[in-house]
Amino acid sequence: MTFVEDEFHSLLEDPGVANTVVIPGASGDTLVKSMKHPLSFGYGTATVADPDLRGGHTLSDTKYPGVICVKPNTFHKLHTTRSWDFLGLNYYQPSGLLNKANYGKDIIVGVVDSDIWPESISFDDSGYGPVPKRWKGKCQPDEEFDATSCNRKIIGARWYLKHADAKTLVKGERMSPRDTDGHGTHTAATVAGVPVRNASHGGGGLGAGVARGGAPRSLLAVYKACRNHRVDGSVCSEDGVLAAMDDAVNDGVDVLSLSLGGMGEFAGTLHVVASGVTVVFAGGNSGPVPETVENASPWAITVAASTIDRSFPTEILLGNGEKMVVRTAHDIIIIICDEENLESVNVTGKIVVCFAPFYAADDPPDAAMGDAFRALSKAQAKGMIFAEYIGANLMDSAQTCEGTMVCVLIDYHLTYRIVAHIKSARLAGRSPVVKISPAKTVFGDWVLSPRVASFSARGPSMAYPGILKPDIAAPGVSILAATGDSYELMSGTSMACPHVSAVVALIKSVHPKWSPAMIKSAIVTTASVTDRFGMPIQADGAPRKIADPFDFGGGHINPERAVDPGLNYDINPQDYTKFFNCTLEPDQDCTNDIGNLYFLNLPSIAVPDLMDSVTVWRTVTNVGPAETTYQAMVEAPTGVTMSVDPLVITFKSGGSQTATFKVMFKARQRVQGGYTFGSLTWLDGRTHSVRIPVAVRTIIHDSIADAS
Repeated sequence: MTFVEDEFHSLLEDPGVANTVVIPGASGDTLVKSMKHPLSFGYGTATVADPDLRGGHTLSDTKYPGVICVKPNTFHKLHTTRSWDFLGLNYYQPSGLLNKANYGKDIIVGVVDSDIWPESISFDDSGYGPVPKRWKGKCQPDEEFDATSCNRKIIGARWYLKHADAKTLVKGERMSPRDTDGHGTHTAATVAGVPVRNASHGGGGLGAGVARGGAPRSLLAVYKACRNHRVDGSVCSEDGVLAAMDDAVNDGVDVLSLSLGGMGEFAGTLHVVASGVTVVFAGGNSGPVPETVENASPWAITVAASTIDRSFPTEILLGNGEKMVVRTAHDIIIIICDEENLESVNVTGKIVVCFAPFYAADDPPDAAMGDAFRALSKAQAKGMIFAEYIGANLMDSAQTCEGTMVCVLIDYHLTYRIVAHIKSARLAGRSPVVKISPAKTVFGDWVLSPRVASFSARGPSMAYPGILKPDIAAPGVSILAATGDSYELMSGTSMACPHVSAVVALIKSVHPKWSPAMIKSAIVTTASVTDRFGMPIQADGAPRKIADPFDFGGGHINPERAVDPGLNYDINPQDYTKFFNCTLEPDQDCTNDIGNLYFLNLPSIAVPDLMDSVTVWRTVTNVGPAETTYQAMVEAPTGVTMSVDPLVITFKSGGSQTATFKVMFKARQRVQGGYTFGSLTWLDGRTHSVRIPVAVRTIIHDSIADAS
């Protein structure tokens, strides 16, 4: 069923505006942070700075014992609800997982971000019991944030900006756990916010409904490692992130959610996982370009972003009576062109159609839209209609227009029809009319979903091609959650990450003894690769295509299946060290890999260097019925022979609940090729289907780049 809700916005209904449509031509180093009590291992890192409803200078590692590594401090960008119902976690008809997990009660989720706006009703602690005795954290008071800002929902808050130059920060940034950016509040509310009725984007009615977190009874511990920089926007210092992870484990979190990224891998995350804490990272927003996925460490869960079954269409009525529907994030979205073209046209007070499809290959649509918006703002245009190719996912970018001008997003074909109408009207001596109706919220079967978002970073990992990344896709487009005293729609893998973190919290509640590797395996092996109609999930980009493992890893997250996966691919943290030239001792970095990473017992297989043949081994642990038999189903990558031995594994009561098998790959042709994809699925003939994705690239020589 499809639902449509009218929005309550003020509209541009001035007939003078409707008649004024313009079409421009198509045309000194210091020690910033030394961590103590880290992660129950006592290591350190030195970094050198350059269920109710509520309305240069090098330091010697040996000179400073306990220091993991010494390196320049770097900064990482923040990757910027209906979604929970879309995932099957309906609050009002509690699902099996929500019931079994008691809504995540008392699971502590650590969120490393821009921190929190504690007054938001999403963090109301009414009905909450005392803070668990195992909690060792604290509420760190400072500017506009005191001890009372924490409660029985927000049980801990820390910040790591003491060495930041106040002159570089935007006005209003607080040297305290208070969030002035909104990003951290949004991610925290997505994980564990209590249900809030009648929430909508900016209070204007768009996307109206109940905003809530996926694990609404979980507890929050927030760590401010990100800040608003005057020039660079929201950035997160690596020293702050490392210190936050250190404190989080010592404080006693169960899950660590990090909606941030940067070029490189974070030291210290293996120690977090070795302590029993599942680490969830955003995969980055540099898609759809290949090899852009970030945070690719094998022990972490790396998340891609997907759409949900909700859209915000706007009806456009042309002067000839023709109607068309476009997507908007506001009443209207009409978007822009470059400054050079606008210099020859007077667009003051007018609505501008920006239509330059033949330049899209050279100018990414999000950058082009930003340039157009700035140019039209300078020219004092009234509004903009921006033509985008199908799957560009510019909804979030369009929100830049809010409070400045009216904006509409529309695909090339519909723009072509508008342009044709305008030309026809002018040839006939008439003024062209384009009337734009209020936006509506539409959700249900009418909306093609899920789809991997165009901006979502893609594999393979440039750091670790022998590890298949991302791991999983989750909702990350137009997600409604708290920001300050309001609620906003935001998009990004930053929004997808807390969805997975919440599911981790629920699984942790049901299976408290499961290791981070088991939880990750459960999520990856039970993911969906088809939509609710049984059609393959698609990935937005240029062009839109069938999604593959480099788009969404195992597939789209399926919480209900993840709690009962049948089989798990577990890993002892010590096994990771064999492939990363390190140990679990306190003075190790663990970011430099050695050997073939596809030999790790991961719930995926990526072979980037198949010259002739390769055999990999995997071990599964039965977490379902004690007596059961599984049959292998193999989908071989194109151009590769793939076989499994044995094809049948059986578990008996009282016997071993683990089974080891080998997977053999043989190249069918000698070629320096690209990746092809397949899968291996274990079926018990009843309820369990345990699927891992496979990616293989055949090569002739490992030093020859695939750059033809």
